[in-house]
Amino acid sequence: MLFKTEYKNKLVKIFVPIMLSNLISQVQMVIDRAFLGHMDKLYMSAVGNATAPVWTTMSFIFSLSMGTSILISQSVGEKNIDKAKSYAASMIKFHNVVPILLFFFWTFCSPLVFKLMGVSENVMDLCVKYTRIYAPVFLILGLGASYGVVFQTSNYTKPLVTYGIIRSGLNILLDYLLIFGKFGFPKMEIAGAALGTTIAEYVGAIYLLYVVIRKKDKFFTSPGFKTIIHADAVPYMRSIKLGVPTACEDLLWNVGNLFIIRILNSINEIAAGIYTMVFTLEILAVVVIGALGSGTLTLTGEATGAKDFKLYRNIVKTAIKWSFLVSAAALIFVSFFPRLTLSLFTKDVELIEMSVIFVILVAANLFGKSGNIILGSGIRGYGDTKWMLFTQGVGTVGVVGIAALCVFVFKMGMLGVYIAVLCDEASRALINLVRFLKVRF
Repeated sequence: MLFKTEYKNKLVKIFVPIMLSNLISQVQMVIDRAFLGHMDKLYMSAVGNATAPVWTTMSFIFSLSMGTSILISQSVGEKNIDKAKSYAASMIKFHNVVPILLFFFWTFCSPLVFKLMGVSENVMDLCVKYTRIYAPVFLILGLGASYGVVFQTSNYTKPLVTYGIIRSGLNILLDYLLIFGKFGFPKMEIAGAALGTTIAEYVGAIYLLYVVIRKKDKFFTSPGFKTIIHADAVPYMRSIKLGVPTACEDLLWNVGNLFIIRILNSINEIAAGIYTMVFTLEILAVVVIGALGSGTLTLTGEATGAKDFKLYRNIVKTAIKWSFLVSAAALIFVSFFPRLTLSLFTKDVELIEMSVIFVILVAANLFGKSGNIILGSGIRGYGDTKWMLFTQGVGTVGVVGIAALCVFVFKMGMLGVYIAVLCDEASRALINLVRFLKVRF
């Protein structure tokens, strides 16, 4: 009965492979950070400080491609496949310029970023070393984002599961060999973690390229090589115009997160490490909800193109229900087994006890986050990307302001940061619900 209607089957078909791929990747990240955390607790702070700004710029590139995803989905809903392919071709051709510039930025300018973030001298060198080894991933980022859209809009995301297994399995193996120096490999510690991730990303990209070439009949929104070569920039600029608000929205969220880390660094050296550890656990649930959001975006875009309002509403309502079930399961598990969960990252009993309340609060925060991810995807699928930028702008100012007030004025320490995050997600979810209910075709 759960999958009785066709749109639910399509939602499952899109989001389950994305979910599995992302979960595999997050399990790999958990293991990666567990390796480093058990070696030296400062490594957790280093990875947290290094990956936060790097992922800010990476997610900007992925979010920028969302405009193309919306336009392709709406074209599919209109049954205009040639139009969909023109958007895809233009994106594949022109979406590499900014990532290449970011490669040079992170290779040469990372010390300045970490200095502005207030990273201590003990952690600074570790952050720079990790970032410079990881920077070559930006060279393949544009193609990865582009073909991710093709996979999603073609409703064929199944290969992403195998991709996740190959990429993450290799990453875990290389982490073990290079972090600890096993089987004759050099003991590189945090540098080994960065190198293992970089190599695994390239191997995964080669596999996805092989799939696109080998199973091109499965990707009905994928353009041919000649179409890509002769693609005009106009469709890309049109999609960028729609994608920029989403990219800026994502950038604002990440900038807010960087300010939060800056506030945490002012408390003590391990505060950012605790924050990284706790939110790494949250991400395991968020990847499931985020995958539902990806499916919601694609299907609401198709429903918008087809002018089917009832279908549009049903897609969002179904995704909300499923995401709340995931949130409830995560909260129940973490509430019953907080110490067991945290022990994955550290053996330090005092650190675990300090983090128990935070991991429970973060699990409770999943309900507000679910609302923002799913409702936001539905609003974007409708074609309104500016609204989400507005609410995120208000939210970023609010969460940083409340966190600063709680930490520096009310002296609540790390607890104040988590209270600010809870208030931000809950209030924005309510505001986005009001906007969703006003959508009309």
